[in-house]
Amino acid sequence: MSYCLINFSAENKDCCSVINLESNGNIPFNIKRVYYIYGTSKDAIRGKHSHRKLQQVIFCPSGSCDFTVDDGSQRQTFHFNSPEQGLLISGNVWREFTNFSPDCVVMVLASEIYDETDYIRDYSQFKKEI
Repeated sequence: MSYCLINFSAENKDCCSVINLESNGNIPFNIKRVYYIYGTSKDAIRGKHSHRKLQQVIFCPSGSCDFTVDDGSQRQTFHFNSPEQGLLISGNVWREFTNFSPDCVVMVLASEIYDETDYIRDYSQFKKEI
Protein backbone atom coordinates (compact mmCIF):
# COMPACT_ATOMS: atom_id res chain seq x y z
CA MET A 1 0.00 0.00 0.00
CA SER A 2 1.33 3.44 -0.90
CA TYR A 3 -0.61 5.35 1.73
CA CYS A 4 -1.60 4.88 5.35
CA LEU A 5 -3.00 6.77 8.30
CA ILE A 6 -0.58 7.89 10.96
CA ASN A 7 -1.38 9.11 14.46
CA PHE A 8 0.57 11.84 16.21
CA SER A 9 0.95 11.75 19.99
CA ALA A 10 -0.18 14.93 21.67
CA GLU A 11 1.54 16.02 24.84
CA ASN A 12 -1.00 17.70 27.08
CA LYS A 13 0.39 20.72 28.92
CA ASP A 14 -1.39 22.80 31.54
CA CYS A 15 -2.66 25.29 28.98
CA CYS A 16 -2.51 23.47 25.65
CA SER A 17 -1.63 20.36 23.67
CA VAL A 18 1.64 20.04 21.72
CA ILE A 19 2.46 17.69 18.85
CA ASN A 20 6.10 17.32 17.83
CA LEU A 21 6.87 16.39 14.22
CA GLU A 22 10.39 15.06 13.69
CA SER A 23 12.28 13.96 10.58
CA ASN A 24 12.96 10.23 10.68
CA GLY A 25 10.93 10.03 13.90
CA ASN A 26 7.15 10.18 13.62
CA ILE A 27 7.72 11.52 10.09
CA PRO A 28 9.45 8.61 8.28
CA PHE A 29 11.68 10.72 6.01
CA ASN A 30 13.86 13.84 6.02
CA ILE A 31 11.59 16.87 5.71
CA LYS A 32 12.86 19.13 2.93
CA ARG A 33 9.76 21.26 2.33
CA VAL A 34 6.76 22.38 4.38
CA TYR A 35 3.75 24.21 3.00
CA TYR A 36 0.17 24.84 3.97
CA ILE A 37 -3.09 25.66 2.25
CA TYR A 38 -5.75 27.86 3.83
CA GLY A 39 -8.69 30.09 2.89
CA THR A 40 -10.00 27.43 0.52
CA SER A 41 -13.66 27.60 -0.50
CA LYS A 42 -15.83 24.66 0.61
CA ASP A 43 -16.53 23.56 -2.99
CA ALA A 44 -12.92 23.70 -4.20
CA ILE A 45 -11.07 20.58 -5.34
CA ARG A 46 -7.36 20.82 -4.58
CA GLY A 47 -4.58 18.44 -5.51
CA LYS A 48 -5.74 16.49 -8.55
CA HIS A 49 -2.26 15.09 -9.15
CA SER A 50 0.20 12.41 -8.10
CA HIS A 51 3.95 12.32 -7.56
CA ARG A 52 6.33 9.78 -8.99
CA LYS A 53 8.73 9.67 -6.03
CA LEU A 54 7.83 12.30 -3.45
CA GLN A 55 6.79 11.22 0.05
CA GLN A 56 4.36 13.40 1.97
CA VAL A 57 2.59 13.57 5.30
CA ILE A 58 -0.63 15.57 5.02
CA PHE A 59 -2.83 16.67 7.94
CA CYS A 60 -5.19 19.40 9.15
CA PRO A 61 -3.80 21.30 12.14
CA SER A 62 -7.01 23.34 12.05
CA GLY A 63 -10.51 22.71 10.70
CA SER A 64 -11.43 19.77 8.51
CA CYS A 65 -11.48 18.44 4.95
CA ASP A 66 -11.65 15.19 3.01
CA PHE A 67 -8.59 13.54 1.41
CA THR A 68 -9.26 11.12 -1.42
CA VAL A 69 -6.41 8.87 -2.50
CA ASP A 70 -6.29 6.48 -5.44
CA ASP A 71 -3.47 3.97 -5.97
CA GLY A 72 -4.83 2.76 -9.30
CA SER A 73 -6.74 -0.17 -7.86
CA GLN A 74 -8.50 1.35 -4.86
CA ARG A 75 -9.97 4.79 -4.19
CA GLN A 76 -10.48 5.78 -0.55
CA THR A 77 -11.65 8.95 1.19
CA PHE A 78 -10.58 10.01 4.68
CA HIS A 79 -12.19 12.81 6.67
CA PHE A 80 -9.67 14.73 8.75
CA ASN A 81 -10.81 16.93 11.61
CA SER A 82 -8.06 16.45 14.19
CA PRO A 83 -4.43 17.61 14.25
CA GLU A 84 -3.57 14.24 15.80
CA GLN A 85 -4.03 12.24 12.58
CA GLY A 86 -2.43 12.48 9.17
CA LEU A 87 -1.92 10.60 5.94
CA LEU A 88 1.44 9.29 4.78
CA ILE A 89 1.63 9.04 0.99
CA SER A 90 4.59 7.32 -0.67
CA GLY A 91 5.05 6.81 -4.37
CA ASN A 92 2.58 7.24 -7.16
CA VAL A 93 -0.82 7.93 -5.55
CA TRP A 94 -3.47 10.25 -7.00
CA ARG A 95 -4.79 12.70 -4.40
CA GLU A 96 -7.66 15.18 -4.18
CA PHE A 97 -8.76 17.39 -1.27
CA THR A 98 -12.40 18.51 -0.90
CA ASN A 99 -15.08 19.56 1.60
CA PHE A 100 -13.04 22.29 3.31
CA SER A 101 -14.37 23.86 6.50
CA PRO A 102 -14.03 27.67 6.68
CA ASP A 103 -11.18 27.37 9.22
CA CYS A 104 -9.35 24.54 7.42
CA VAL A 105 -5.58 24.57 7.19
CA VAL A 106 -3.96 21.69 5.29
CA MET A 107 -0.29 21.22 6.13
CA VAL A 108 2.07 19.16 3.98
CA LEU A 109 5.50 17.85 4.97
CA ALA A 110 7.46 16.74 1.90
CA SER A 111 10.55 14.61 1.41
CA GLU A 112 11.89 16.76 -1.45
CA ILE A 113 11.92 20.36 -2.61
CA TYR A 114 9.47 21.35 -5.36
CA ASP A 115 10.18 19.59 -8.67
CA GLU A 116 7.60 19.97 -11.44
CA THR A 117 8.96 16.88 -13.25
CA ASP A 118 7.83 14.71 -10.32
CA TYR A 119 4.16 15.67 -10.83
CA ILE A 120 1.58 13.80 -12.90
CA ARG A 121 -1.33 16.19 -13.42
CA ASP A 122 -3.39 14.11 -15.85
CA TYR A 123 -5.36 11.15 -14.45
CA SER A 124 -5.07 9.08 -17.64
CA GLN A 125 -1.28 9.55 -17.60
CA PHE A 126 -1.24 8.51 -13.94
CA LYS A 127 -3.12 5.30 -14.84
CA LYS A 128 -0.61 4.57 -17.62
CA GLU A 129 2.40 5.03 -15.35
CA ILE A 130 1.18 2.74 -12.60
